[in-house]
Amino acid sequence: MDKKLRVGILGGTGMVGQRFISLLENHPWFEVTTIAASPRSAGKTYEEAIGGRWKMTTPMPEAVKKIIVQDVSDVKNVASSVDFVFSAVDMTKDEIKKIEEEYAKTETPVVSNNSAHRWTPDVPMVVPELNPEHLEVIESQKKRLGTTRGSLLLSQTALFRAIHRLSML
Repeated sequence: MDKKLRVGILGGTGMVGQRFISLLENHPWFEVTTIAASPRSAGKTYEEAIGGRWKMTTPMPEAVKKIIVQDVSDVKNVASSVDFVFSAVDMTKDEIKKIEEEYAKTETPVVSNNSAHRWTPDVPMVVPELNPEHLEVIESQKKRLGTTRGSLLLSQTALFRAIHRLSML
């Protein structure tokens, strides 16, 4: 891969978002370029937004400390700055479904750690080592959403391999 993919973390100030950020530190394929969270965190640097709430055992990565947190509901702006997003938003299931589909409709692939779409028939739950063929359902999802690249998949494990495979579609 010549250049790293630009990653956005939706819900980046929460514990799961923090975990995504720590896992992506020094990743050979991905670079966190955008962090989005609630309006109360928007406009602050990531370091300011987190304050003393960093929950990981490793220190906050230097590369994200000065990123200005964006409002997760500013879908167009956030989506315009990334190649795909990991979603760890803390909202109601209906709000999660709505916002994740809004991101997908901007042609932004979404890898969600949420359960809101668990029963949506055309949103696959992917464990790449076990069921990579489930990615095939994304073609039906793209037709429903009216997208060519934007899509949504659920993955609780092996997220990075799943998104790498998705980026190859």
